[in-house]
Amino acid sequence: MSNWLRYIFLFIVMVLLQVTIGNNIHLFGVAIPFFYIYFILRLPLSLSINWTYTLAFLLGLTIDIFSNTPGMNALACVVVAALRKPVLNLYTPRGEDYAESIPSIRSFGMSLYVRYALTLSLCFCVVLFLVESLSLLNIGRLVVRVVASTALTFLVVLGMDSLTKTGREKRL
Repeated sequence: MSNWLRYIFLFIVMVLLQVTIGNNIHLFGVAIPFFYIYFILRLPLSLSINWTYTLAFLLGLTIDIFSNTPGMNALACVVVAALRKPVLNLYTPRGEDYAESIPSIRSFGMSLYVRYALTLSLCFCVVLFLVESLSLLNIGRLVVRVVASTALTFLVVLGMDSLTKTGREKRL
């Protein structure tokens, strides 16, 4: 029960951070930090795929409601939720058992977690900005927005992960 309360609290904190701070930051007019994908990255890998998709969709829908964006965040969140395990399978050696771990720097190690978080942040930003622009007419600006927002989101995710401490995380 305490794990569910911890994730409910994390959900609420991520939504509040994004709505109050993240949506108001536009570095150089291109980079936007997306605090809330940390919630999806942090979900336990043992959580069923149905729950993972449902929580990701609810998170994205909540952000869409507060940001007045019609489903863009919900789509990007579900895509990130769908790519979590394939991305980990891409970066981990065969035979590694990570099914019971909670993704973090402490449980994965710095190298694996950096690749995991950076790849999923990039996928999130690509989906979100492609859906937002709905065209490839100004591809240069699109690429700049994706790269800058990915870098800023990645730094935010690393910062938030370094602030959290859970003693029960299983090291790979």
